[in-house]
Amino acid sequence: MTSVRFTVTPTKAEDHPGLSDTSPELSSRSGTHVRFGSRESVNRSEPPSDTSGGVTAPAGGGGTETPDYSNMEQGDGNSKLSSVYINNSHGADDDDLYDRNLALFEEEMDTRPKVSSLLSRLANYTNLMQGAKEHEEAESNSEKKKAKSPRMGTLMGVYLPCLQNIFGVILFLRLTWVVGTAGVLQGLSIVFICCCCTMLTAISMSAIATNGVVPAGGSYFMISRSLGPEFGGAVGLCFYLGTTFAGAMYILGAVEILLMYIAPEAAIFTAKGLESEGAAMLNNMRVYGSLCLLLMSLLVFVGVKYVNKLASVFLACVIVSIVSIYVGALVSVFKPPNFSVCMLGNRTINGHDLVDDRCAKTVLLSAEREAANETLPGDANTTALPTLEPSPSPGPHLAEKTTYLWSRFCQSAELNASCDDYFTANNFSRIEGIPGLASGVITENLWSSYLSKGDVVEKGSLSSSQGAHAASTQQPYVFADITTSFTLLVGIFFPSVTGIMAGSNRSGDLKDAQRSIPIGTILAILTTSFVYLTSVLLFGACVDGVVLRDKFGDSVKGNLVVGTLAWPTPWVIVVGSFFSTCGAGLQSLTGAPRLLQAIAKDNIIPFLRVFGHGKANGEPTWALLLTALIAELGILIASLDLVAPILTMFFLMCYLFVNLACALQTLLRTPNWRPRFSYYHWSLSFLGMTICLALMFISSWYYAIVAIVIAGMIYKYIEYHGAEKEWGDGIRGLSLSAARFALLRLEEGPPHTKNWRPQLLVLLKLDEDAHVKSPRLLTFASQLKAGKGLTIVGTVVSGNFLHSYGEALAAEQTLKLLMDKERVKGFCQCIVAQKAREGISHMIQSSGLGGMQPNTVVMGWPHAWRQSEDPQSWKTFIHTVRVTTAAHLALLVPKNISLFPSNSEPCADGYMDVWWIVHDGGMLMLLPFLLRQHKVWRKCGMRIFTVAQMEDNSIQMKKDLATFLYHLRIEAEVEVVEMHDSDISAYTYERTLMMEQRSQMLRQMRLSKSDRERERVRWSFDDAQLVKDRNSMLRLTSIGSDEDDDTDAGERDRAAAGDGSSSERHRRVQMTWTKEKASQYRAAHSGCSTPEGFRDMLSIRPDHSNVRRMHTAVKLNEVIVNKSHDARVVLLNMPGPPRNPEGDENYMEFLEVLTEGLERVLLVRGGGSEVITIYS
Repeated sequence: MTSVRFTVTPTKAEDHPGLSDTSPELSSRSGTHVRFGSRESVNRSEPPSDTSGGVTAPAGGGGTETPDYSNMEQGDGNSKLSSVYINNSHGADDDDLYDRNLALFEEEMDTRPKVSSLLSRLANYTNLMQGAKEHEEAESNSEKKKAKSPRMGTLMGVYLPCLQNIFGVILFLRLTWVVGTAGVLQGLSIVFICCCCTMLTAISMSAIATNGVVPAGGSYFMISRSLGPEFGGAVGLCFYLGTTFAGAMYILGAVEILLMYIAPEAAIFTAKGLESEGAAMLNNMRVYGSLCLLLMSLLVFVGVKYVNKLASVFLACVIVSIVSIYVGALVSVFKPPNFSVCMLGNRTINGHDLVDDRCAKTVLLSAEREAANETLPGDANTTALPTLEPSPSPGPHLAEKTTYLWSRFCQSAELNASCDDYFTANNFSRIEGIPGLASGVITENLWSSYLSKGDVVEKGSLSSSQGAHAASTQQPYVFADITTSFTLLVGIFFPSVTGIMAGSNRSGDLKDAQRSIPIGTILAILTTSFVYLTSVLLFGACVDGVVLRDKFGDSVKGNLVVGTLAWPTPWVIVVGSFFSTCGAGLQSLTGAPRLLQAIAKDNIIPFLRVFGHGKANGEPTWALLLTALIAELGILIASLDLVAPILTMFFLMCYLFVNLACALQTLLRTPNWRPRFSYYHWSLSFLGMTICLALMFISSWYYAIVAIVIAGMIYKYIEYHGAEKEWGDGIRGLSLSAARFALLRLEEGPPHTKNWRPQLLVLLKLDEDAHVKSPRLLTFASQLKAGKGLTIVGTVVSGNFLHSYGEALAAEQTLKLLMDKERVKGFCQCIVAQKAREGISHMIQSSGLGGMQPNTVVMGWPHAWRQSEDPQSWKTFIHTVRVTTAAHLALLVPKNISLFPSNSEPCADGYMDVWWIVHDGGMLMLLPFLLRQHKVWRKCGMRIFTVAQMEDNSIQMKKDLATFLYHLRIEAEVEVVEMHDSDISAYTYERTLMMEQRSQMLRQMRLSKSDRERERVRWSFDDAQLVKDRNSMLRLTSIGSDEDDDTDAGERDRAAAGDGSSSERHRRVQMTWTKEKASQYRAAHSGCSTPEGFRDMLSIRPDHSNVRRMHTAVKLNEVIVNKSHDARVVLLNMPGPPRNPEGDENYMEFLEVLTEGLERVLLVRGGGSEVITIYS
């Protein structure tokens, strides 16, 4: 017995240069090598051989040596490596190299790989963020380097970037004003609501981010993969617009700091008066903002690495500035900063107007100084004393002198000048702008003090004479520049809590994104929330209310309000906030183009495809250009307070859908929903979603409506014109749940008559090339449905399912393409069966689900069924009629379907004629109404004909029918046609006789092909002659059956041409058929044209029931052709098939006679239930 020994030798994929990292056989080749020896035991402790092609010797002699094939070198292009693993295309004998333990599965290894192969591919997968890191490496390295595994932890990768993005311009420029206007209590509530919103969103975001890998795109990727491409594209663009406007807001904040607190003399436009001061400031903001935007865009374009290198500097500026605020607040307990505020009564005086630094009406100067025209500084009051009230007569050595403020309130600088009433009735005073933490000023700042535009900032605790008129803008007060309210402040403050997505955007750079994103983001939100809440308390406890309500620091001589509290100097805050604001603007201009590029590369919005391209290193050049243009629009607004609510809307909408995505995934219990972050709940997500929606309308209802409209337009655009993506999103899961719920509701009972509408099952036939034979049938279905209800398009593929599965898929794809072309919304169903009739029967039985099952079958008329050598076509047709009748389904059969109008051929006029012969549940009334909803049939009128027998009162029938249509709310012309009893004509008798003879001939004997062809020509000629005589009697011409090349007239011509003698043909054309002439003709030609054995059949007398049926068909056809020969379409009751299958061919003949001479016919057969009602 031969023994086998194998040794497991670990190797690396690099040892074989021919192996590709992306090969599906990577794991099987890079794992271990198996060497077969000749020993029975498994030797696992033997060291591997170092020789490349060596021979492993047995331990104990006597065994055969087996060479090691596992390490053979590869040639150029031709692999000589023989691996024992499956899927090895290089092996010489694959059958011998399959894994012995997996022999049962070796035939499926190409589609179902081994677990070891799968795990190896997953282990070698590296996920690097397609963002700034790659662009930076591409710029700094000219040659391609091997990608290193990301090593960023929670602190550097998530926590600090989130801090930098959350802390921004609002903290330094507007938070003090928010506290002063809203008060400490309402200010805390504003901050708390906004922070709760971001915290709940961060919890939902953490659950989504830990439910798999989140590549570049951040929130866009999470929303689009959770809610689908429509929501993802809409919200992604909203988030992009929000980020872009955030960049504009940061630039405006930086320019405001520059022009108001750093270099006011740099202003290009100066105000000639107080009224034009605001306009001049806006123009300065526009000019400097545009320049800053241009410089920042160029910096981002030149290289992202410079922005990343400056990020740490900007973050340090933010941290230093915030620390200086806390230190300054603590220092103010012992030594409050010296920032005094001048007050007139309880009104705040603008510090810029204290030119002589005297907060007084007049001062007392010595006579010498007055003579020398000297002035004293405001704090040197030894010989110059400010006068708060009119002084008594001054002494001999002192003179009273008016101040600069006197000249602002009075008509002149003289003491006897006419002055403002409020100025006269109140006195000046100085208060401390920063009383300090221990001053107790917080009690005054607890309550709100909302102002209207143009109101003076006042201190309520000071007494004043209120009898004066309102202040004038010409006077040196501090005025409110906008009308404030709680909702406005929410919209302005909310951008200061955005930026929580910074961690998820960097998921590719993190060592453990599943752990770092939740911890880092939530800690960052907790930190910033603590800073904001404590800042509200510190500002309310340290700064006086009039200074807090002074947005631009005019009362403290143009100092930044938050800077007045900083330690050791206000310049720490001014410089720090300027650089941090510039850094935040750069980050926005860096992130927004990449977000747009991610959306464009997903290819869900066609017109954005151009923005997916960029420089060679992937830098989004075109996206950066568009971002700069949109940011310029924000800068042209030039007001920080007007731009902030805009980006608030977009960010709130993004956060709303993040919460919605988490809630949906949780409630639907999607199998793939397995986030590692477990501290989430659907109720928290719904609460966050509710807060986001409330904040949108609280802050600015009109901006909210605009944002929703923009998102809705993008949604509908993607839905109709975007690329179809299947991302396993939650909306699809929601649709499945909603569909399941709706189907269960529909299952509770049959639909009411008022809710009945045709749910179509359209049966199409494919030719040998898998092309639809009658595509116009689907056009008719689309016109009938007008996009409403259920439509199932089905076909049957003949064959065995195991072998014809590919053909079935191809047929289904053909149907889908045709449905898209005809704009039919519905489903495809392709059934493989041995026989067509069996497949149709199965389809009718199994189509639909629950209450959404088809109730109407649409099928085509069998083309040229008389001339067909294969009788299966018309037999299948009759079988389908029987099956639909047994299933209680309605049946629609358009005849001459190729003549029906297409969707691009509307009928300008004409009538739709309904021949209501028997009651079918109202189908004949409902179908024209449904067709007229479509543009093709909209201009057609409707006529309803019914048949009255001799015993019927036709006048009363017409009145009753008109009343019935009135109650049905259907407008139509009504006509009752009287059909008198008449004898059976010779034509009817002859037609019936010939029909039965042909049927019996083909049933009793199988003719040879030549004999059958000759017989077919003869009977076709006879039929054509009968039809010609009858139509000439009606003075009408038959239009044809179904197709232009298969019309009855063409068959007549071909049959006549094949008869032989032109004189004989002329003589027979002029013959009028009677019973006697037919007998004579057959007697004369029986020997030459009738095959042997059929002469006895000529003496058969027609069956009486068939004669009666033929008589009915002939009489009805005469009446219909006479009345409706010019109708656009004729709707007609379709008689049922005979119960005896032996008369099937006679049934087809009856239908043919019934519809002869009509251009477009729709045969209608009801399903046995009422489909229309007169009740509401």
